[in-house]
Amino acid sequence: MPRIAYGRIAQETNTLSPVLSGVEDFRRTHFLEGADLLARTTSRWKFEAEGMARNAELSGFAQEAERRGATLVPLFSAWAIPGGPLTAEAMAYFEERLDRELRAAGPLDGVMLSMHGAMAAVGRVDPEADLQKVVHRAVPNAKFVVTHDLHGHLTAEKVANADAIVAYRTNPHRDHVRTGARAAEILMRTLAGEVRPTVAWRCLPLVLGGGLNIDFLAPMRGIYAFLTKLHRDPRVLTASIYQNHLWNEAPHAGWGVYVATNDDPALAEQLADEIAERCWAVRHEQPPAIPSPSEAVKEAREAVWARRAGVVCISDASDMVGAGAPGENTGLLAALVNEGQGLVSYAPVRDAEVVAALWETPLGERVTVRVGGKLATAIHTPIEVSGTLADRKVTAAFGRALLLDLGHVKLIVTEGAPLAMKPAFYTDWGLPMRKADIVVVKSLFPFRWYFLPYNRKTIYAGSRGTTDFDVWRHVSFDRPVFPKDPVKHWTDGVRPAR
Repeated sequence: MPRIAYGRIAQETNTLSPVLSGVEDFRRTHFLEGADLLARTTSRWKFEAEGMARNAELSGFAQEAERRGATLVPLFSAWAIPGGPLTAEAMAYFEERLDRELRAAGPLDGVMLSMHGAMAAVGRVDPEADLQKVVHRAVPNAKFVVTHDLHGHLTAEKVANADAIVAYRTNPHRDHVRTGARAAEILMRTLAGEVRPTVAWRCLPLVLGGGLNIDFLAPMRGIYAFLTKLHRDPRVLTASIYQNHLWNEAPHAGWGVYVATNDDPALAEQLADEIAERCWAVRHEQPPAIPSPSEAVKEAREAVWARRAGVVCISDASDMVGAGAPGENTGLLAALVNEGQGLVSYAPVRDAEVVAALWETPLGERVTVRVGGKLATAIHTPIEVSGTLADRKVTAAFGRALLLDLGHVKLIVTEGAPLAMKPAFYTDWGLPMRKADIVVVKSLFPFRWYFLPYNRKTIYAGSRGTTDFDVWRHVSFDRPVFPKDPVKHWTDGVRPAR
């Protein structure tokens, strides 16, 4: 039986964030090792990632590989919420540990590594490709497959240093398990001599298009349906598109296409071109205009039926912690405080200084503090709020936190980045959804699934922050890209390596 090692080093990095990410950020979110990783990924009844997903890529991979006769060798799984670039020390730690564990694992026939695809690190151009190189140096004869988020950046180094790459095909993402299982199938069939992956890829001069980028809505629905059709073709091992991570200012960024066929390079090239054409055809479908915080609050006030039947979710589009923002933007919070009278709103803000200053204050006491705007000071501004200190907690995800009752606004102040993505972020504080008119989320897409029982209207609000949709205007790309530049066709800007 083939011996297969598997693990994860994953973070979606926002290079605009001033807060660097260390190993402790991974340990705080998700860090599994050895026997614990094996137990959590080979059982359908255990959580692979507490608080994130019952089963994800590693569960899909491990269970499918085991079903096909593999002997599993668990490495480690490190997964951090989106944030700023990894420190040099964190990157060195992961390289050293990955190398050490692979060399200590004994003879290996294959390796699987789950990564995001848009991780950045201080002093590195392509850190995930660097991790792939570690695998090749440690076990040069092993077959190697990688899984990615579809918001990754496809590069020549990533493609060259993997036998196959499998990316998500849903947005909001809900095919983690299927992605891992597909990677296992390709790896096991490759080791058995049943298939020989032949790869073609494209990096398009396109950084923003496709409307809302949701897989089951136009204009992306047809493209994802085509990918699903391709996966039914026995000649095709995998086909993916990469829709770019806007907030990772990589000069090489752009939509990507990846196709792996079974020993058929001509077919791979043909399909890569066809998928690229389909992606290029939706480039003019830009995301809808995003209202200001004041406009968003006004729109929520007018959505009477939505508020009576549930809640209005306002996504803080300029401060999405789920896309790596620090979570301290006060633009939307100020609008809720100053213009949201008569509406009960739940909102978070990050401010470690305020948490520290009020930590010993008796509950029930009236306080006045200036919150937010203390990390990315060039773009974020603190605001003054007054209210009652209602509760305090120590959380695993974002450290110490306080609940300030400002009257119509219930404000959760956190030490770390407040990933307000699930109703539990608020209900754990005794803030029921039935009493809220507006609930602020710090997420782009995933909140839609978690808030499905309550959300009756979604509004994206933009002020100025580290997840603005127009950041591409300020990036120095290594070639002309659309919509920043008037590129006529995707082949005009494709790199020679394709």
